[in-house]
Amino acid sequence: MKKLVVILFAVCLIASAFAFAGDKGMKAASYTGYITDAKCGANGAAPGKEACSKKCIDGGEKAVFVNDKDHSVWAIDNQDAVKGHEGHHVNVKGHAGDKSLHIESVSMVEAGK
Repeated sequence: MKKLVVILFAVCLIASAFAFAGDKGMKAASYTGYITDAKCGANGAAPGKEACSKKCIDGGEKAVFVNDKDHSVWAIDNQDAVKGHEGHHVNVKGHAGDKSLHIESVSMVEAGK
């Protein structure tokens, strides 16, 4: 019985080490930009293009984030986090990696900002 407990503890320890290693290089940050589809990318990041982005995403294209600062296009790891924000100008908070985001929260940007 003690041997089983030790083995289970070791497995849990190893699993948690891999979980922390998966976050390596990911930094918490906040960005402002548009949620658009991968097909249009930065071209879809503008007021009035909401319907097009929604149609493409509903049709199977991946949602992406287009950063206002430099118009770079970032993949979104957790697509469900942006459901309902297709084409919207938003502020996202989450963890950024190599041109990818794991989004923790999304809020709309006020018009004119």
